[in-house]
Amino acid sequence: MELSLASEVLQAYGYTKENIQITQIGTGLINRTYLLSPLSEDKKYILQNINTSVFKNPQAIANNLKVIADYLLKKFPDYLFIKPISTIDGEEMALVKDEYWRMLPFVPDTVSLDVLSEPQQAYEAAKQFGKLSRLLNNFDASSLEPTIPGFHDLGLRFEQFSATLNTTTKELKGKAKLQIDDALEHKYILDYYKSYSHRADFPDRVMHHDTKISNVLLNAETFEGVCVIDLDTIMPGKFISDLGDMMRTYLCAFSENETDLTKIKIRFPYFEAMIKGYLSEMKNILTETEKELILFSGRYIIYMQALRFLTDFLNGNMYYPTTYLTQNLDRAKNQFKLLSELSVNEKELQGIIDECL
Repeated sequence: MELSLASEVLQAYGYTKENIQITQIGTGLINRTYLLSPLSEDKKYILQNINTSVFKNPQAIANNLKVIADYLLKKFPDYLFIKPISTIDGEEMALVKDEYWRMLPFVPDTVSLDVLSEPQQAYEAAKQFGKLSRLLNNFDASSLEPTIPGFHDLGLRFEQFSATLNTTTKELKGKAKLQIDDALEHKYILDYYKSYSHRADFPDRVMHHDTKISNVLLNAETFEGVCVIDLDTIMPGKFISDLGDMMRTYLCAFSENETDLTKIKIRFPYFEAMIKGYLSEMKNILTETEKELILFSGRYIIYMQALRFLTDFLNGNMYYPTTYLTQNLDRAKNQFKLLSELSVNEKELQGIIDECL
């Protein structure tokens, strides 16, 4: 971090660069993250820069976290919710040279994982995301502001894909012909969702929207779940956003960057552990319609992500960082393969869900 910038940001929280050590950490692609170690304190802190090209209204994030933190403190005071620390002026964030920064408490004796290595980790992570949803079951989701409007709106993503088909080059369209056909053939997923969206027992809830394994803190020794982190995308949504994103990121041993599609397989022990962990908190909260859509949630999110990668490729790779020209196309192929694995194994997966319910 530039020294003059670091000095101003630290001053907003009552520190100087002489009495604190700064180390860059984290593997996130969105926000820059630093570990702050004050020389005169036992506590440590996390300092994060908010990426305003992704989060165009940082105040919405601050407002959402404040009202949720206040609610949880009142209703469930023992729950560990990682709320930003106020500046010395009492602000939720520090605005320095047109950049937004926030400081968070560092949780000692915990780890966050980049990859899952055993089913129990999937269980613990799913349980933590389910627990947050359960505790916020009676919270008014409509009081929150969308921090990324349309983030998990499959209808919007299909519209963007369709519009891109009319503006992309003939060459890119040719390279992606099979994946374009896949995208159009799977539009039934959007139609199926729309057939449920009007139901009264398919409510908007407070959702995390980014439930990858690295967004959960686990006890460093026992690997039991401790709390959920990276709360920028907490906003109103359907339950399928969280559970579907877990399916997308927990079920396969390989990420969306794997190009050998024969490796894209569903790990059944991880699926069962994830469903058990989530339902250990949400079984008595979910409505009948939501229970009916548990497996569909994976289809919804995986299809949506395939569309986003494909659309970005057809747009000339403007959104997702790439290291080679066809990487977003390869990512789309990967996600369509994962989607097909979900369909091929539907009977066995649904059987696991039914047993857990």
